[in-house]
Amino acid sequence: MIYEMRTYTVKVGKQHAYMKHFEEVGLPIISKYAKLVGYWYSDIGELNQVIHIWEYPDLNTREERRRALYNDKEWLENFVPLGLPMLEKQESKIMYASNFSPIQ
Repeated sequence: MIYEMRTYTVKVGKQHAYMKHFEEVGLPIISKYAKLVGYWYSDIGELNQVIHIWEYPDLNTREERRRALYNDKEWLENFVPLGLPMLEKQESKIMYASNFSPIQ
């Protein structure tokens, strides 16, 4: 398994609206392509961030599923127009579990 940690910095004052839009509109769509491991928001340190981790069997599967998501009409029409303008920046990291990690 591989895990993708995505950190989004949300525009000041938009975090609640972004998270609500993601929960109600984005999550049902993206869940067709990826398994959500966890979703968090920051309260101390760098603020206005949401962090989510997605599980994939391997990098090739991740690439195929992300490509399918980016071509999903529902994603492009219902999530992207409202969701993306609320973001300042995006960061993505691919992580591999160590052999002693509780999450494999």
